[in-house]
Amino acid sequence: MKIGDINLDKPLCLAPMEDVTDLSFRRISRELGADIVYTEFTSSEALIRDIPKALRKIKICDEERPVGIQIYGGVEASMEGAARVAESFNPNFIDINCGCWVKNHVQRCECAGLLRDIPQFERIVKATMRGTKLPVTVKTRLGWDDNSIVIVDVAKMLESIGVAALTIHCRTRVQGYKGLADWRWLEKIRKAISIPLIGNGDVATAYDVRAMLETGCDAVMIGRGAIMNPFLFREAKYYLATGEMMPPASLEERVKLCLRHLELSIQYKGLNRGIIEFRKYYVGYFHGQPNIAKLRADLMQMTDLEIITKRLYQYLDEHVLIAV
Repeated sequence: MKIGDINLDKPLCLAPMEDVTDLSFRRISRELGADIVYTEFTSSEALIRDIPKALRKIKICDEERPVGIQIYGGVEASMEGAARVAESFNPNFIDINCGCWVKNHVQRCECAGLLRDIPQFERIVKATMRGTKLPVTVKTRLGWDDNSIVIVDVAKMLESIGVAALTIHCRTRVQGYKGLADWRWLEKIRKAISIPLIGNGDVATAYDVRAMLETGCDAVMIGRGAIMNPFLFREAKYYLATGEMMPPASLEERVKLCLRHLELSIQYKGLNRGIIEFRKYYVGYFHGQPNIAKLRADLMQMTDLEIITKRLYQYLDEHVLIAV
């Protein structure tokens, strides 16, 4: 799959996720096997107004490359300006979020709201492309609802105007995250376009990764599956290479990687914010381990790195013999 200067064979991508794919999580995901990562989606209006929080979201580093900055919006001039801002941070490409289903976004005809106004969808993408010399990619859904699945026509339109790659979350806007992602559409889209096609939706295991690639898409994007299992990228790479399932990460490895991730969070965000905003990741690192509820309850109250470290190693000592 080729996007600008990126040329990879069947890459695994970390999906852009609000309040999840910060710089620390992206770095950890790259170390565990993600080939391409994306920033959290960031408002074009906030970027053109130099809002500090938005600018922090799109800060990237060389250790995570290749990386795309994802932006969203419903105003052409704002998207063009935001593309210029994003380009100044020197990502490998810029991605447009045309798939977020959340009500306050779609009501402003941005994100998945664009699926109800395809001419405006096209204008937004063209405006973004005018604002940058970098490759521009798009992430979207199948359509607004089951009665208006427009993705094949949208895919053809995006290819015709020069979009570098297309990611499909295989649900409609109305579904949100409910029901099952319909991967059958990936085969239809693959036949309709020649630009790189990235599949997304309901990828939770290494088996899922292989099955999605068998639809004909060029790459697989993993979102919530990577939250619940940070080791999924590594497991999928192993399975694709050997045809065998990799043994699950040991409890000791989970503890050590969790602490490394936490230290990166503190490095980039400062001690207090780094610890507090990290709390959402504990469930993924210890999912399926014994007595996780008690451990997580304790960790959610702790604000000192030394105390957190001591508690995690205490948990390791208590459960190492029965770790899965």
